[in-house]
Amino acid sequence: MPVFDPYTPIFWQRIAVAIICGGIIGLERQLRRKPAGIRTSILICLGTEVFVALGALITEGTGADPSRVVGQVVTGIGFLGAGVIMAKEGLLQGVTSAAVIWILAAIGSAVGLGYEHAGVVLAVLTVGVLTGVELLETSFLMLREGVHPPHLPFKRRCDDDKTDKE
Repeated sequence: MPVFDPYTPIFWQRIAVAIICGGIIGLERQLRRKPAGIRTSILICLGTEVFVALGALITEGTGADPSRVVGQVVTGIGFLGAGVIMAKEGLLQGVTSAAVIWILAAIGSAVGLGYEHAGVVLAVLTVGVLTGVELLETSFLMLREGVHPPHLPFKRRCDDDKTDKE
């Protein structure tokens, strides 16, 4: 019985798990008003699950390597993640959102390959990391200010340029 048959329970189970995993992570992102909210996260996770499941299906019994599909997903998702990274006043923004997009694809891949439980664990773990680090950042001043704390003289390169001209 093929796994990618909409008349089978396993097909709908994997679809549901991909939607739930994407929704769990997307809800956290949406509540924090970050790029790639609920809809985007669900679609990334679901789309990756479908591509990986189809890749496994079409290579089944042919001797072809199904991991090539996963490799192409990684390449494509890298471009999508790069689209949310922006430079503003010399600082990068959106790197965490890009990393979230990356892990969403990894979770979708796991689900597409039949590791639904691992996908759920990874989704919960991802939200745990995102919220746990947020709690640490609000607790410790040095973490809150990031890699360029304002009390250090080397805050940004443009600060150095101003002192050179004076």
